[in-house]
Amino acid sequence: MLAPGMRRTAQRAMVYDVIVRLGGHCTADEIAEELRKTRPGFPRSTVYRVLEALTASGSVYAAHLGEGPTHYELASGDHHHAVCQVCGGVLHIEEEFVSELEAHLEKGHGFRPVRTEVLVVGVCDDCSRNPAPHATRRRVIDPHHRH
Repeated sequence: MLAPGMRRTAQRAMVYDVIVRLGGHCTADEIAEELRKTRPGFPRSTVYRVLEALTASGSVYAAHLGEGPTHYELASGDHHHAVCQVCGGVLHIEEEFVSELEAHLEKGHGFRPVRTEVLVVGVCDDCSRNPAPHATRRRVIDPHHRH
């Protein structure tokens, strides 16, 4: 849903709907490509302007997941990720672990966090077990799934 008070335009609604459809963690190029399937010629520059407005309003979060382009997801409050450096899979880190880290910093070091963004880069279980090439599209890694 667009942030309260944000003017709803057709372009904003289309870009937002594509992010929902793609399941988040999508790049501006992926969004533009998806839009062009139903709206040929949809300007890439419009996608970037809309993403900037959606991010500024708090409707969408711009996730910088290591190297490469920015990925966009619906704003949900937690923006803490573990990213597989092989397949690009994304695991959302539970807020309780981040709260523990913040409490440790404050109590143990007198450091009062104002904003926390956690990014852990590593190798997921699937890539550890199977070093064959993986899909290039980022996927959400199920934190409860174990082989």
